[in-house]
Amino acid sequence: MSARVNPNGKLAGKVALVTGASRGIGEAISARLAQEGAKVVASARTAEAGDSRLPGTLHDTVDRIRKAGGEATFIKADLSNAQERERLVEETVATYGPIDILVNNAAITYFIPVTDFPEKRFKLMMEVQVYAPFHLAQLVLPSMIERRTGHIVNISSGAGMHPKPPYTGAGRGGTVYGMCKAALERFTTGLASEVAQHNIAVNVVSPGLVATPGVAVHGLINEQTKDRVQPIEYIAEAVFQLASGDPANQTGGIHYAAPFLKELGIEPAELV
Repeated sequence: MSARVNPNGKLAGKVALVTGASRGIGEAISARLAQEGAKVVASARTAEAGDSRLPGTLHDTVDRIRKAGGEATFIKADLSNAQERERLVEETVATYGPIDILVNNAAITYFIPVTDFPEKRFKLMMEVQVYAPFHLAQLVLPSMIERRTGHIVNISSGAGMHPKPPYTGAGRGGTVYGMCKAALERFTTGLASEVAQHNIAVNVVSPGLVATPGVAVHGLINEQTKDRVQPIEYIAEAVFQLASGDPANQTGGIHYAAPFLKELGIEPAELV
C-alpha cells in the first residue's frame, strides 16, 4: 500500500461524519477524507463481525484508517431511529468537536414492485434514505451556521432519474428506491439555496455502478451491466472534492462521480 494519510492535508482539523461506513462506498469515503487529515467518525449498524450477513464492519473501517496514520473512530447507530441520530451527532461532537462535513451515505433498499411493496418497508426506506439525511442536517446546521463553515454531501444514484420510454418492465422493482433518491436530490438543492448565505455547501454525488457487498446482494452487476462498473475510488474522490470545495461556487450540484472528476480534470487518488 503506497497511499498514506497526510495529517496536514486539505481537511486538516476538520471533523467528518460519514454514515453507512462499515463497508463499500461509505468505507471508501471515510478513508479518502481521513487521508486529507480529517478526523472521521464512521457510523453504521454493523460494528462487529456477525452484526450483518454482509462482509465489513466499522472496526475494519477505523482500523484501516488508523493503520495508515489517520484519525478515526466509530459510533454504532441505527439511522431509522430519531434518538439514535441525535445520539450520533452528540457523541461525534463530544469526541472530536463540531461537525464540519456530513456525508449522508447510509441506505436500506428493497427491490419490490409497487403492487407488492409492504408499507413497513416503504416507511423504513423513506426514514433511512430521506428523513435521516434531513434530520442529521437539522442537527449539524446550527453549529455550521454559527461558524459560517460546513459541507453536506448526500449520496444519490442514477435511480433518481425518471425512467424514459419505451417501458420494458425492466425497472426490477426500483420505483421506491428511485423515489427516495429523487427526494434526496430535491432536498439537497433546496437546502443549498437556504444556507448559501452562511457559507455552507450542500451537494449530491452519485456513484457509477460500484462492486460493493450491497450491490452484490441485489445482483446488480451482470452481463448487461458489467461494462459500467466503476472503481470505488471515483465516488470517494468526488466526495472529497465536494467536501473541500468553495461553497461560494460549488453548491446545489447534482453530480455524477466520473463526469464530475473529468470536468475538474482530476484523477481519483489511491486509497489507504
